[in-house]
Amino acid sequence: MSDVYFIKSDNGGMAGGASALKRLLGEVEPFSGYGRGEFVPVKLTIGDAPCVYQVNPALVKIVVSSIKKAGARPFLFDTSVIYKGGRQNAVDHLNLAQAKGFGQKETGAPFIIADGLLGQDGKEFTLGAKNINKIKVPSFIGMLDSLVVLSHATGHILSRYAGAIKNVAMGMSCRPTKQVQHSSLKPSVAAQKCTACGCCIVVCPVNAVSYVSRKAYIDQKICIGCGECICACKFDAIHINWSEDPHVFCRRMVEVADFILSKFKNKFFINFALDVTKECDCISTKDEPMAAEDLGILASGDPVSLDKATMDLIGRHKRGDYFSNKTDIYEKMFEYAAKEGLGSAEYNLIEV
Repeated sequence: MSDVYFIKSDNGGMAGGASALKRLLGEVEPFSGYGRGEFVPVKLTIGDAPCVYQVNPALVKIVVSSIKKAGARPFLFDTSVIYKGGRQNAVDHLNLAQAKGFGQKETGAPFIIADGLLGQDGKEFTLGAKNINKIKVPSFIGMLDSLVVLSHATGHILSRYAGAIKNVAMGMSCRPTKQVQHSSLKPSVAAQKCTACGCCIVVCPVNAVSYVSRKAYIDQKICIGCGECICACKFDAIHINWSEDPHVFCRRMVEVADFILSKFKNKFFINFALDVTKECDCISTKDEPMAAEDLGILASGDPVSLDKATMDLIGRHKRGDYFSNKTDIYEKMFEYAAKEGLGSAEYNLIEV
């Protein structure tokens, strides 16, 4: 059973969230053991351009300041997404971060795109897990001791709930691994968008891509579904197959998150159960209806206990029936995560 700290937001809004977060960090002192001068990656997502409900930069600055007080050197990071939008490459992603207030001046720390220009720079590891075999992750994973993960608790189109586990599994993996987690199916080419630039042919590790009628063609019998061609294509000509059993999707996320987190000695996770939207920050907009009341901020060294406690609170304060449907998806994800040793599904909720 792991400890999960919970503090209610004083009066809603940014001021209430900031006051609550400062009290929580002051009470728990999660970064007191961090090494002086060590680099500390802080994982977060800025959301896509239409999203306004991501973790507020002012809250990020409070966390950054707390890490700096321990003498460590924090930096913010995310990775590129696999769908079309403002976060598909490092240049657009960084421009969006600046526009949304995640610059160094506003947060107190630099923001980097950890998987390179097109989302494929990283190290490959063989997991040999039940649902996923190989993954590619940013190169600093395995080189640094500490990690902080800031997550906005929301709904999700597949897992029904998104929190710390998803933030690590998806947000800390390169684009090919995102594709593999999302779908067992293999990518294909939209011929009308293909310019025959040849980039996908060059990067394919198994020579599954060739020209047919002056357009790229992926041989499904040879393709291993690694997703490298998705990263290489600059013209949105490689189709992403999103169809997947949500339970398989969740088990893959657990296995990826378990491996990534095993590479860090010190880990601390904060979930912001504020502005809880039905859709995740990749999809939500300013018109997104709230799926639960503003609850507050939860934190723990255990991502499974944290996500379970967050979802239990949301379930008791939900609006509408979104979180009443398909609850077995995320509940079974928590069970599988506990079984695989990622964390505990049992927790001690400590109100600050």
